[in-house]
Order: sequence, then structure tokens, then C-alpha cells
Amino acid sequence: MPAPAPSRLRRSLTAAAAAVSLGLVAVPAAHAGPSVHAPTGPAALAAAKKPVGSVTAAPAQPRIRTCPLRFGVGTAGGPAASTELAEVASLAGEKPSIVLSYKDFAQPVPHWELEQTRASGAVTLLTWEPWIWGGGVDQPAHSLDAIAAGVHDAHITDWATRLADWGSPVMLRFGHEMNGNWYPWAEGVNGNGAGDYVAAWRHVHDIFTRAGADNVQWVWNPNVPYYGSTPLDGLYPGADYVDVVALDGYNWGTSQSWSSWQQPWDLFAYGLSEMRRLAPGKEIVIAETASAEAGGSKAEWNAHLVYYLAQQHDVTGLVWFHLDKEVDWRINSSTASVQALSAELAKRPCP
Repeated sequence: MPAPAPSRLRRSLTAAAAAVSLGLVAVPAAHAGPSVHAPTGPAALAAAKKPVGSVTAAPAQPRIRTCPLRFGVGTAGGPAASTELAEVASLAGEKPSIVLSYKDFAQPVPHWELEQTRASGAVTLLTWEPWIWGGGVDQPAHSLDAIAAGVHDAHITDWATRLADWGSPVMLRFGHEMNGNWYPWAEGVNGNGAGDYVAAWRHVHDIFTRAGADNVQWVWNPNVPYYGSTPLDGLYPGADYVDVVALDGYNWGTSQSWSSWQQPWDLFAYGLSEMRRLAPGKEIVIAETASAEAGGSKAEWNAHLVYYLAQQHDVTGLVWFHLDKEVDWRINSSTASVQALSAELAKRPCP
């Protein structure tokens, strides 16, 4: 989830532009791919030619599209909020195939939510946060050393056993954004030191392995690297402990005193190159993203985001953070934002 400023300062445009110049991503001088204007093409022409008094067929209901770049969403109510998810499906023109969820270490396995998501044909991206919500960064009982030493083994084993018994695929995003400083599982806060994150991750993973929870996909998910963030090399648990790698990145625009407008390639290019260096061959998911309205055209940004990510052969999903939180990140923060995102999603390559 987006953290308060200024701890969430993103990599500067200059640094991202340098990544582009190093060949980490090719950005055309005139990015002509995505469209951000009113719908055109056969559907629009057919509507214009429709004879007066003709009967209009009922619009097709949104469905999950099977695409190399899957569309996902996180809403305030999570997987249990069917009304929110239906609204997103209507806005985007398709049902999300990934549904983002958040649970802390005081909560049980959310069986009903998992079943709701499975019944819809989607998969849950279950964010498992090793802390107690509302307790702040300093939570010694949930330090990385405490996790690795077995203090929480009973709770972890219960989750592992119950998810194994449930049996269906679930993406488990444990201790995300660990390269920042806003969560108690980050190194450099809460008494955590270098190497503690990997030790805690491997300990939790090993418990799940012993429980036979092979239906769980382990998602390692840093924030997009920024000036002052913890280097990723010492945080990666290793190929045998990770199934999917992910990035969180937001375009804050000029909504904050410390932020500036960032195009999607400025925001993600360096982080994607780091994922490929550390975890070659792993699929990549953009697990949280959205744009502010202030400082540029959110509609254009939305279209550029989908177009850019669809060109990345190893990026298999983007999950929109559909909340009005620090700023209005929602898809429908403006009519133009909705139209641009839905139009570009409809254009991306699908079988």
C-alpha cells in the first residue's frame, strides 16, 4: 500500500532516464502506441450508422480475458467486496483475473475470500504482513529475528496447513516492500539487521514446504528502487525460495511536495532490470500501481502503462490500486482516466 511521504520517495526522473539510456528499456521519442482519445474503429462506426428505432442488444457482461498481461485490482474491501469488484469490471471492461488482499499476523486464513475469488475465475494475490496493523514500525515481537527464531511458528504452521488443505492456487506476497523503511520487516528498522529478511523468508517458506503447501506461489515483492532504498541483492531469498517476482510503483505526480510526474518507463525500467538480473527467468507482476491526477495527464499515463507493460515479455500481470487513499488512485478519478485504461486494456494482445 502506498506509504506516507517522504519515506516513499521514488527514483528521480533523471535516474530512470539514465536507465533508459543504458538500454534497460527502449522508449520511442514519440510514443504513438496507446490511444487516449474517444473510442474509434468498427464499433464506433457501427454505432454511428445504426438506424433510428433499431433495437439495441444488451451489452456483453465483463469477463476475465486470458492475456499474457493479466489485469488485476485491489479495492478497499478486498476479495469479499463483490460490489466493488463488479464496479471495477464495469470500468475496465473486463473482470480482474488477480484480486489483491491484505492480512496481518493476527488474522486467520481468509477461506471465504479465497473461495469468492476462486469462484469468480480469478486468483488471490494474498499480501501476508508479519506485523499487527496499527502498531507502527517498532514491533519487536514481530522482528525478523523473532520470525526466524520460531516465535510465530504456530501461527505460520496453521496458515501453511490450512492453505495446503484448501489446495487451490494462491499467490502469497509475504513481507512486501522490504527495501523501504515503512514496515517493521524492513532491515534497518525494528532491530532488524543485514541478512535478517532472507533468514525470516526462508524460515517461513520451509514451514510451508513441510506442510505440503505446493499450491502456494511465493511472490517476492520490493518497492521500485529509489534513492536511499535498501539494495536488493541482500534481500533476495534465492531462486529455490521464490516463484514470482513483483514490483510496487506509483506515479505520485505533483501531489506531494517531494514528488514529480513520472511516465511508466521512468518509474519501472530500473526495477524491471533488477528483477531480471536477480531472478532471471522468473515471471514478473506489477503488484501495486496507479497514478495521481496532479501534474500531468492520468489518462495518457494509464494508456502508456498498459502499452509499455504489454511490451515486456516477462511481465504477466498489473494490479491496479483502486483506492482513494493518499490521493485518489482509483481508475475512475476522472472520466478520461476510465476511458483511457479500458481502451488500452481492450487493445493489448490476447489469444
